[in-house]
Amino acid sequence: MRILITGTAGFVGFHLASRLLADGHVVVGFDAMTPYYDVKLKSARHAILARHPNFQGLTARLEDMDALRHAADLADPEMIVHLAAQAGVRYSIEHPQTYADSNLLGSFNVLELARGLKIRHLMLASTSSAYGANTAMPFRESDKADHPLTFYAATKKAMEAMSHAYAHLFSIPTTCFRFFTVYGPWGRPDMALFRFVEAIEAGRPIDVYGEGRMQRDFTYIDDLVEAVVRLAARAPVMGRPVSGEGFTDTLSPVAPWRLVNIAGGEPVELVRFIDTIERCLGKPAVRRMLPMQPGDARATFADHRLLEALTGYVPHTAVEEGVEAFVRWYREQWPAAVPASDPAPVPVPA
Repeated sequence: MRILITGTAGFVGFHLASRLLADGHVVVGFDAMTPYYDVKLKSARHAILARHPNFQGLTARLEDMDALRHAADLADPEMIVHLAAQAGVRYSIEHPQTYADSNLLGSFNVLELARGLKIRHLMLASTSSAYGANTAMPFRESDKADHPLTFYAATKKAMEAMSHAYAHLFSIPTTCFRFFTVYGPWGRPDMALFRFVEAIEAGRPIDVYGEGRMQRDFTYIDDLVEAVVRLAARAPVMGRPVSGEGFTDTLSPVAPWRLVNIAGGEPVELVRFIDTIERCLGKPAVRRMLPMQPGDARATFADHRLLEALTGYVPHTAVEEGVEAFVRWYREQWPAAVPASDPAPVPVPA
């Protein structure tokens, strides 16, 4: 299959593209290489993908519609997976404009692109943050999500709503999937696991917000990719819902559109996560216990029954196994995996 993926220099996009290339697909990757975190890490990911003969990477912003069209001309895609976004809950408090540009205008451009291509399946990455102020656990896809706690969450919820309108108006088979705290090798340096390991290795204290009592439904990257690959084969079809005990299919009654959680449904308290990091590193952490930050949720916990009904799969990697894999990658490949200077990006022709 020919696939266009946005965000292939990012953590999830890199792993998904690697898997799809290994499975024999042809992938065109599109990424802005923004400096939200070290661009050298993004360049290193793209350099690995570029070794594969069925991969071509382009560097441009989602806001550039002409660049997106050029990527589509190269890919002639049967499927689009839209992963690119301005990420980060806390960053959105200080830099909301970047979220409006990338997550709203950029996602609109992807929808317009899909509208003109008549693709088999459009897949869009959303976030557990979209559940906002909801307190009932586990989070079910059928729950209302009307009270976002950050502008980041608001932009992702808006993307979901926009995609539903396009699916309805233009019959685009669309799946939105909500991630829950994805982690693993080649992860983002701004995420807790990377920051904790880096600080503990250097002998620096770590900031533990919410007194370490916050809970997260940690999802190992390989599990996430497996779920996305399986969902890719289950494009929504109007009038063909799945049924099962205890869950409601989110298949729209007026569009080939569906929303799916991707997580294992086993929340882990932050203190246990840190204990696991300490065991894997063989070093204790100096913990600086702090209150919760604005925009943080006390807990995230997914209902995974719709995912299981659709794919026969549930993320299952234990946090102990996943953290060990990250620590091994960090010690063996980081920072040696990152080039001393950025490889020249492939520009989009004017």
